[in-house]
Amino acid sequence: MRTRKLGNDGLAVPEIGLGCWQLGGGWGKDWDNEVAQQILQQSYDAGVRFIDTADVYGDGASERSIGQFLKTHPDITVATKLGRGAMYPSGYTRDAVRKATQDSLQRLGTDKLDLTQLHCVPPAVLRDGKIFDWLREMRDDGLISRFGASVETVEEGLVCLEQEGLTSLQIIFNIFRQKPLQELLPKALEKGVGIIVRLPLASGLLSGKMRSDTVFAAADHRNFNRDGQQFNVGETFAGLEFATGVALSEQVAAFVPGTMNMAQMALRWLLDHEAVSVVIPGASNTAQAQANASASALAPLPAAVHQGLADLYRDHVHAAIRGPY
Repeated sequence: MRTRKLGNDGLAVPEIGLGCWQLGGGWGKDWDNEVAQQILQQSYDAGVRFIDTADVYGDGASERSIGQFLKTHPDITVATKLGRGAMYPSGYTRDAVRKATQDSLQRLGTDKLDLTQLHCVPPAVLRDGKIFDWLREMRDDGLISRFGASVETVEEGLVCLEQEGLTSLQIIFNIFRQKPLQELLPKALEKGVGIIVRLPLASGLLSGKMRSDTVFAAADHRNFNRDGQQFNVGETFAGLEFATGVALSEQVAAFVPGTMNMAQMALRWLLDHEAVSVVIPGASNTAQAQANASASALAPLPAAVHQGLADLYRDHVHAAIRGPY
């Protein structure tokens, strides 16, 4: 698999990684470590060497499953996140951040985190800036190698880009959510900050497999947060109302080249942007893991496809997106 730089310190990572929110469970299903190990192995066999998790995924189960896999596959770069657990929304202290880091180290079975990221912490905490001082201190103390931030809006990303030592920004960016192209991605590229793309398939809308009558499990965020009832609405279906998203995905289908499916096109679209370092689609089974990794080998999309998708976003998608963006 092709590799790209993540940040300014020379770290190279494969351009397709694995997002581990639903690794082995979550999204309405109980955690199954055996499934997690199978998905990790299939992804590894396909060339994936970058995986992204968080301390709250599966209440720590995601990190524990990854820690088990790392024992026999130490050549993987692991990015985790902190800030949406016990300290959210107003308990951000130096001690709380260090404890969250130490807990992740224990679950992952390592003595130093490759990359830790702030996990969609409140904008006021980002603007205050103290939390970045604590991250730099942990880097200097040897608990972490690098730090970054996962954000919900372009404005939050721009605030983070002003912080010295920032390695990466993790953002929601996909065919339905193109606003980062205007200012955020060019500035990140200028500063040498890596871009990690989450929700590249817009919670499955860009897989081309969803219909207006698709039913999700009660505990699946695509059911309980489809209108932002529990957290930022942009984390689910890119902020689109579900039926609207399905209808728009049918318009996207018209641009899919005959050599690929919609999910592959959506991933290839992201990889065609120079500022993107790594895309982290999730996988709930081994077939999805293999299919996601295959996008790296595809040729760039024709200019006409890029223009058509840009026009679709401008004319039909942008105004339909709900929530902070």
